Amino acid sequence: MEKAAQKDRKSHMHAKQVSKAVEPKPDTSKQTLQKVSNKTVITGGAGNFGFTLGRAFAKTGTHVILYDINQPPWEIPKGVVHIQADVRNYDDLYAACEGADCVIHAASYGMTGVEQLYKKQIRSVNVGGTGVVLEVCKRRNVPRLIYTSSINVVFAGQTILDGDEASVPYYPLNKHRNEYSRTKSIAEQMVLAANGSFLAGGGKLYTCALRPPGIYGPEEQRHLPRLALIIERGFFLFKLGSSDVLMNWVHVKNLVQAHILAAAALTPEKNYIAGGQAYFIHDDEKVNLFEWLSPLFEGLGVSKPWMRLPIWLAQLSALIMESVVSLVTPFLELVPLITMYEVHSVACTHTFKIDKARAHLGYAPKKYLFADCIEHLLKKRPRQKNYFWLNVFFLMVFLIGAIVLALKSSVVVNFLQVTWENIPQVILENMQSLQKISQL
Repeated sequence: MEKAAQKDRKSHMHAKQVSKAVEPKPDTSKQTLQKVSNKTVITGGAGNFGFTLGRAFAKTGTHVILYDINQPPWEIPKGVVHIQADVRNYDDLYAACEGADCVIHAASYGMTGVEQLYKKQIRSVNVGGTGVVLEVCKRRNVPRLIYTSSINVVFAGQTILDGDEASVPYYPLNKHRNEYSRTKSIAEQMVLAANGSFLAGGGKLYTCALRPPGIYGPEEQRHLPRLALIIERGFFLFKLGSSDVLMNWVHVKNLVQAHILAAAALTPEKNYIAGGQAYFIHDDEKVNLFEWLSPLFEGLGVSKPWMRLPIWLAQLSALIMESVVSLVTPFLELVPLITMYEVHSVACTHTFKIDKARAHLGYAPKKYLFADCIEHLLKKRPRQKNYFWLNVFFLMVFLIGAIVLALKSSVVVNFLQVTWENIPQVILENMQSLQKISQL
């Protein structure tokens, strides 16, 4: 695994992100999105974001291809075609991109749930699939490629307060806490490094990457339903981290706006201003997760957690859950309630600036209410109250995991030893972070 990581680093770390000066641009918040493509192919088009993006492109008069291995759960609108195929299949993607002048590469694997444990599949889709996308764009003479990346390419549990694209570097590939984040970073660097590549029929390929945090919206299928399920089952009993811990979120429609603007910013009319660039994209708000989730707790009729769980204990619990799920995965598909990465995400401030996206793209996020998404969720999903036996089952799984890890004492001893050694440094970092936040 380490040899593979070293190989990836040597192959992809040469990718450079050139930072252009951020210049003031006119306010575009009241402007409607214009047609920027005749034909756009969206990989991952059956997901909530990809489908919403395709619908928005179609409304501008663009012919849209939703390319996804899954079938979208919504009705396909006029002007949109769905092709059910794998992003790693060169021939299928090549056929889908005939006549396309823009590709949005939003397909990925391994972000949440049990998918996080399938490392080989994650690498195959996120890195291998991106390689196929790049090759198809060059062979099909597609001049624009936009990669839907993630803040995970720079964040892995460290404090980041108002970071920007120039000051926050890629997190070292060999230090990422999960395979999804590592492969998203590799894929982003592949896409940005391809900016300026020559196309088979002449001309050049222009690329950029957009880095959203967690995505929410009325039809969002990953974050919100999973959080609701955990809360209903009575597992969201504790708070993690300080009430001063902040993060960003992005509404799906704001992320859609950013992608359409990015497509325009890769044209000669915009002087290819976005070429080779990465952009943080969010709602331009900093929120504490537990306060932000208040409408969800209220909608489910559950009290917000008030007890705080020590971070090291949450990490140990996540380690046990991940280990148990890994052991039983060949026989039974279980979803870990929380992962090590999720613990770090909840317990550590990580916020970013969107000044560059405003200046280069004309990005102007609109205000959306999280409570509106909750109302839609509660109307669409069945409600169940009795999870007693399920809680008992997960408690048994947790205890079995603790026994298994105890037998492999080196894992536990190493974790506790590292945790104990890092306590002074963690305390110092938290004090410095709180001091910076208090000065805002």
